[in-house]
Amino acid sequence: MRVISRSVFVCLVLLSFSSIVYSQNLTYQLVWSDEFDGYNSVDTNKWFHQTKLPIAGSWYNGEIQHYTNRTENSSRVNGVLRVTAKKESFTDQGVTKEYTSARLNSKYAFKYGRVEYKAKLPSGFGTWPAVWLLGKNIQETGAYWDNNGYGTLAWPACGEIDMLEHWGSNQNFVQSAIHSLSSYGNTMNKGGTILNTASSAFHVYAMEWTDEKMVFSVDSIEYYTYNPAIKNSETWPFDAEFYILINFAIQNNIATDFTQGSLEMDYIRVYQKNAVLGVSDNKNIQTLLYPNPASNQVNIQFKNTNEKSIDISISSIDGRLIRSENYMIINNIACIKNLELLDNGIYFLTYTINGKTFRNKFIKN
Repeated sequence: MRVISRSVFVCLVLLSFSSIVYSQNLTYQLVWSDEFDGYNSVDTNKWFHQTKLPIAGSWYNGEIQHYTNRTENSSRVNGVLRVTAKKESFTDQGVTKEYTSARLNSKYAFKYGRVEYKAKLPSGFGTWPAVWLLGKNIQETGAYWDNNGYGTLAWPACGEIDMLEHWGSNQNFVQSAIHSLSSYGNTMNKGGTILNTASSAFHVYAMEWTDEKMVFSVDSIEYYTYNPAIKNSETWPFDAEFYILINFAIQNNIATDFTQGSLEMDYIRVYQKNAVLGVSDNKNIQTLLYPNPASNQVNIQFKNTNEKSIDISISSIDGRLIRSENYMIINNIACIKNLELLDNGIYFLTYTINGKTFRNKFIKN
């Protein structure tokens, strides 16, 4: 029989107690994130490059760019995601355009929670960066979740949550907006604020989304709340799972002297009060965690996946991110080493494979 140390016993008691606290106060816990550590290409375990042009051959709202999967348009540099729009002649899908950029779809979908991200915005008349969400059930050829068979509703019936938009034609005004069948296109459901250093400094943006309302803030200052009195399919398609998009569009009135600009993001994190994880497009993946409790190393054994490497984050029971690294999967096993650097206690391993997010608990003693 394994003898549990006094410190681990105390942690188990605290975990039981914290479960009670969570049930009463519903403390947020980290369930998915990208810290954008590393260099070069975006992590394809977490993001999908949406590049397929709509049927008409041009993107919506008169946008004039091609979206590409090149590192010239999206990359990680010194722990920061850069989504870069460039003035350059580029031919793709038989169409030549004079600007390129990137549009990322998260391979993670969720319902309710807090989304927090730290970003610095580009400037320039005609630039239009955005961080937003779409219903996982949107019918849009070329989008990640529709490609995987989840599309059932056309826009705007699927719902759209614009967490952050910024137009270079209205420098330093940041806006959030809601699109649904009750109001879409030039929606009346919107609110914004002036942020004098939107393009010269990083700021922390957040959205809290519950079954009752959505609250948007920057640097902990709330500036817009969406809370319709009547919630139905017209006003509130927001009782389903959504995924995150990050893109940098170019409008057709772009300044002639614009050559290049970047939306920069230090991190993006999703928290939930009930710690329910996002869904997957592949429900046959299985994992086994051992040894548990662990001292210096814990292993994750995978079944039914062909992945060769994976990003794994370690967080404490209060949702604090401790470490996020990429690990090789050798003989279906990923080895997480150097656990001796952690204090004794209870931790969570979080990782995503093919859109399915796993969260395993282990004890460090």
